[in-house]
Amino acid sequence: MSSQKNYIEQNKERFVEELFDLLRIPSISADSAYKNDVLKTAEAVANSLKKAGAEAVEICETPGYPIVYGERILDPNLPTVLVYGHYDVQPPDPMELWTTKPFDPVIRKTDKHPDGAIFARGACDDKGQMFMHVKALEVMTQTNTLACNVKFMIEGEEEVGSENLGWFVKRNKEKLAADVILISDTGMIANDTPSITTGLRGLSYVEVKVTGPNRDLHSGLYGGAVANPINVLSKMIASLQDDNLHITIPGFYADVQELSEVEREAMAEAPFNLDHYKKALDLSDVHGELGYSTPERASIRPTLDVNGIWGGYTGEGAKTVIPSWAKAKISMRLVPHQDPEKITQLFKEHFESIAPKSVKVEVTPHHGGLPYVSPTDNPGYKAASKAMEESFGKTPVPVRSGGSIPIVALFEQELGLKSILMGFGLDSDAIHSPNEHYGLFNYYKGIETIPLFFKHFAQEM
Repeated sequence: MSSQKNYIEQNKERFVEELFDLLRIPSISADSAYKNDVLKTAEAVANSLKKAGAEAVEICETPGYPIVYGERILDPNLPTVLVYGHYDVQPPDPMELWTTKPFDPVIRKTDKHPDGAIFARGACDDKGQMFMHVKALEVMTQTNTLACNVKFMIEGEEEVGSENLGWFVKRNKEKLAADVILISDTGMIANDTPSITTGLRGLSYVEVKVTGPNRDLHSGLYGGAVANPINVLSKMIASLQDDNLHITIPGFYADVQELSEVEREAMAEAPFNLDHYKKALDLSDVHGELGYSTPERASIRPTLDVNGIWGGYTGEGAKTVIPSWAKAKISMRLVPHQDPEKITQLFKEHFESIAPKSVKVEVTPHHGGLPYVSPTDNPGYKAASKAMEESFGKTPVPVRSGGSIPIVALFEQELGLKSILMGFGLDSDAIHSPNEHYGLFNYYKGIETIPLFFKHFAQEM
């Protein structure tokens, strides 16, 4: 057994306990009530980096939550890896669906994780995966096997759109100079089928409001005579897709990159079992755009989804009102070469145009991001592939993800660097949902694989 594996084996219980300490802090960036907890988490990450062997560690202020920076520079002539991750987490709601408390981590066995999984908000997204890199640095420094220079940039606003990351990157290009960016905020196909994410969808996120009367009205006295904003909003949203689940916004597909039949056939070689997929989600059937497979719908095709809708009375019992207004949050996942600003504008113009005169419509853009595709012939991808092959005993499969990490395109624009998306989570890990978890196997396997990436990247460069 190598010195790195020995060190991991000897310290694996401590590695979990230290992650537990981080998971216990509710670093919910979306809720200002947790501001002190988010700041406390930044301090905890900085302290962990120092203990792992990073130098020049600092908590860098931004107009929002701070970015934790650290580095270990062996030799300016060696290649440099810039590690990106985030320490903020999604809100845990709805609380009643959690089997255990979201910020009181526990280990339980599951079908996908027979060796046990860590259940807590942020266990996989992204505290667990980010912390693998901190522990991997410790492994490499303690075994004297660090093959490259390394820099860390860990932010606290990813779950709210990384609003201030661009501000920081633009002002710190020299500090962040590197040869590649390494990110573990994605997943892989299965524990026995490693994969590397080579594409991400972009994002356009908006909030809409439909207003009717100037106050809530008695539904008996006014029903049938004035527009009901909830009814109108529901009809408007329903019209955004046709019977084939094709998005009806004019110009929406104008810039969509269509994959060739050869590319689609290559995608289809990745393992996928539709029956297992439906069973895992308790579905009797799948649903999506006509003419595309389920993996294609979830990766290479754009989407439009309602993420939340509300208005009127939703409390216990009955209250017969026609509401004054109704709201919804809508996200559109985008593919190469769709531009989020253009799509947001197309949505706004179309949504306003289909509203009846009996209501007023407001469209408020929120955050967005560009799609991203990473080539498989660059040194970073080759190093990741060799590292996973060495640790898993199998060559990883390149796959495109349906998720969005808007800052990946930003990194390429501002720093001129490719990002390698080497994640270790599984689709079943319930990120953003109640009972989020992360397998112990995956956590340890990540800590084992990351040093191998450094080794192979030094050789590739």
